Amino acid sequence: MAAKGQRMAEFDLDLQAVEDKLDGTDDGDGRIVLDILDGSTADEEWVELIEDGDVLVLSVEGDVNERAAGFAREIRDMGGELVHFRGFLVIAPPNVAVDTDRLN
Repeated sequence: MAAKGQRMAEFDLDLQAVEDKLDGTDDGDGRIVLDILDGSTADEEWVELIEDGDVLVLSVEGDVNERAAGFAREIRDMGGELVHFRGFLVIAPPNVAVDTDRLN
């Protein structure tokens, strides 16, 4: 049996293949959107993506509270979740739970 580190090194995650697979689905379950939260994208655009059922993984440049101030409350009010984790803001629509139990 290989050591845990060896198994992880052998694991190859192909994000492009995952994104292509998600783009090809017609069930309306959304997609995972990777982007940068730096103030250059309108707050309404983030809200629209969540309304469409997308999950956002945003690399935060600057203060997360300032950057998310224009859309966080609206997303929470619609039942979405926002989780700040290691410099990223993960935002999920109402039908997707963000499980943080393993972080404790």
